[in-house]
Amino acid sequence: MSPEKKEPKQNLADKLGSFFHPPDSGGKKGPLPPKAHFTFWYFIIAFLILMALQQYFLSAKVETIPYSQFKQELAAGNIDNLTIGPEVITGTLKAKEKTPSQQFITLRVDDPGLVKDLDEHKIAYSGRYESKWLSNILSWIVPIAIFFLIWRYAMSKMSKMGPGAGLMSFGKSKAKIFQQSETMVTFEDVAGIDEAKAELEEVVEFLKSPEKFQKLGGRIPKGVLLVGPPGTGKTLLAKAVAGEAKVPFLSISGSEFVEMFVGVGASRVRDLFSQATSQAPCIIFIDELDALGKARGINVFGGNDEREQTLNQLLVEMDGFESNKGVIIMAATNRPEILDPALLRPGRFDRQVLIDRPDIEGREAILKIHSKNVLLGPDVDLRKIAALTAGFVGADLANLINEAALLAAREGKEAVGPAEFDEAIDRVVGGLEKKKRVMNPQEKNIVAFHESGHAIVAESVKFADPVHKISIIPRGIAALGYTQQRPTEDRYLMTRSELLDRLAVLLGGRVAEELVFGEVSTGAQNDLQRATDIARAMVTEYGMSDQLGLVTYERPRQSIFLPDNFTQSKTYSETKAAQIDEEISRVIDEAHKRVHKILTERRKVLDDLARLLLQKEIVQGEELRKMLSAFGEGSRQSMSQA
Repeated sequence: MSPEKKEPKQNLADKLGSFFHPPDSGGKKGPLPPKAHFTFWYFIIAFLILMALQQYFLSAKVETIPYSQFKQELAAGNIDNLTIGPEVITGTLKAKEKTPSQQFITLRVDDPGLVKDLDEHKIAYSGRYESKWLSNILSWIVPIAIFFLIWRYAMSKMSKMGPGAGLMSFGKSKAKIFQQSETMVTFEDVAGIDEAKAELEEVVEFLKSPEKFQKLGGRIPKGVLLVGPPGTGKTLLAKAVAGEAKVPFLSISGSEFVEMFVGVGASRVRDLFSQATSQAPCIIFIDELDALGKARGINVFGGNDEREQTLNQLLVEMDGFESNKGVIIMAATNRPEILDPALLRPGRFDRQVLIDRPDIEGREAILKIHSKNVLLGPDVDLRKIAALTAGFVGADLANLINEAALLAAREGKEAVGPAEFDEAIDRVVGGLEKKKRVMNPQEKNIVAFHESGHAIVAESVKFADPVHKISIIPRGIAALGYTQQRPTEDRYLMTRSELLDRLAVLLGGRVAEELVFGEVSTGAQNDLQRATDIARAMVTEYGMSDQLGLVTYERPRQSIFLPDNFTQSKTYSETKAAQIDEEISRVIDEAHKRVHKILTERRKVLDDLARLLLQKEIVQGEELRKMLSAFGEGSRQSMSQA
C-alpha cells in the first residue's frame, strides 16, 4: 500500500478561497487567481450591505422631530402612546388622511408644564428609566480587555523568540549546551600550548574514568582556570577537553549573569548548576570570568551590589555540589589579578593553567593546523613565517592564513605563495597598504632617509634583530613607512647591551633626518616614545643605572597581560624623581651620540639606500647587507659603546 499523503496546511484565505472556488474537474485544486485573496473581504462587504438593507428597508423608521413641532402636534391632539425618558421623548403621530401613523423621537427639554398639557389633552403617556450599569461596566471592561490582549500578544511574540526570551525566564541560565556529538574539537585541533594540553589531559581522564582515581581516595578537581593573553586559545582548549571526554559542554560568558534586575544573576547561577547536574558528567565553561568574579569590595555608590550577589551564589554553588557528580567548571580570564581570592582558593578552582604566547615551534604547529584547508605553494616555508611572527597568538596566526588566502584569490592565483604571506604579515602588523596616498617629494624623501637610518643602524649594532624588509609605502592610520626586523629566536630575557642596541635602532630615523636635512620632523614621534619607555624601564625597573643603584622605582603593573593605562602614585621623593629624569636623559643622549657616529661613518650607504627606496619603494634585507658588504666594513659589526 502506498503511504498516506498528507494535505498541506491552509491558511484562512486559502480555506475561504476553496469554499468560493471549488476544485476543478480533475479533482485537484488548482492555483487560485489573484482575486481569490480578497474573497473574505467580499464576504464582509456583502454582510454589511445586508445589515444596511435590514436597517433602512426592513425595520420601522423613526422620524426625529424638533420639540417645537412636538408641542404643536400635542396641541392639535395628534400624539399617541407617548414615552417620556430622561433625555428623549418617543411616541406615535396619529394617521391623517393621506399619511399613515409615524413613530417619532424628540429631544426632551426642561418643560414643567408638559405633564399638565398631556393631562388636558388626555394623551396616554408613561415614563422610562434608562439604566447605565452596562455602559459603566463596559467602560472598565473594554480597556482592561484591550490591555490584556496586548499583553498576551507581547508574551506570545517573546516566547517565539527562543528559549530564555520570555518575561518569566529572566532567571533562567543563558548557557549554550553543546552535546558530545556537536563538540567536534579535539586536542588535535589545538597546537602551540603543549604544556597546557598535558595538564588538561588528566582532566579528560577524570571525566572518562573517575573510578580509577576515586578508588584510591582521590577526588575530581572542581575547577580549572585558564589564564592567558587574549587570542591564545583558552576557549578552544576548553572545547577540546569536552570533545575528548565526549561529554556535554555548557558555555556562557561572565557578563550574561548580571542584569538590571536584582537577584537575576544569582538565579541564573542556580539554574546553570541545576542544568549541569542533570547532564552530568559535563563541563561548565565560563568565558571572561573577570566580568563576574572581580574582588568584592565596598560599593562606592551604596546600596546592594547585584554583581556581588551573583558572585556569592557562584561561590556557594562551587563549594556546594559534590565532587562525585562529574561536573567540572572551566573558566578563562586574562586578568587573574582582579579575581576574588575566595574564587581562587583550592576547592573551587583547584588548578590554574597558564596559556602563554606560543614560541616559534608552537607558531609553526599552529600555522600547519590553520593551513590544512589552504592550498599552499611549493616554496612556502611555514618555519620562516613562524620566525617572522614573533609575539603572534593563535588568533593572529589564523587571521594571517586567511588574509594570505584572500590576497591570492583576489589576484587569481592557484596557490598561496610566500609573497601573499609577506603581504599578509604587513597588513596584520602595519595595517592596510595605501599606495594611492598623495605625498609630496619632500615628505617622501624624508621618509626614505628616516627608514634607511633605522635599517643601517639595525645592521650595524651587534644585538639587534636582522632587517627583513624596508618600505616607504604608507600603511594604517599614520605609518608612512616601516622597517621590518626578523628575530632569529624567541627571547625571554634582555641584557643591558641588547636594550641599548634596540634604543639605538629606534633613534636611527631621527638622527638620519638631522644628519641629512639639518632639520627634524614629526615622523619620529612613535620612535621617541618607545625609546623613552625603554630608557625609563632600564632606570626605574631593571636597576641598570650605575648612579641610582639596584633599586626599582616603579610599582608592578596591575595586569600581567594587558597594558597598564592608570597613573600610579610615586613612591619616591622629588629629589629622586629629578635624578631619575637626569639619568633617563643621559641614557638617551649617549645612544644619540652613538647613532650619530654610526650613520656619519656610513653616510654613503645611507644616501644609496634612500635613493634605492625612492625608486623601488620596498628593499629587502639581503640588498641592504650587500650594500654594507660592498662598503668595506661588512654588516653586523660590533660597535663600541659610547
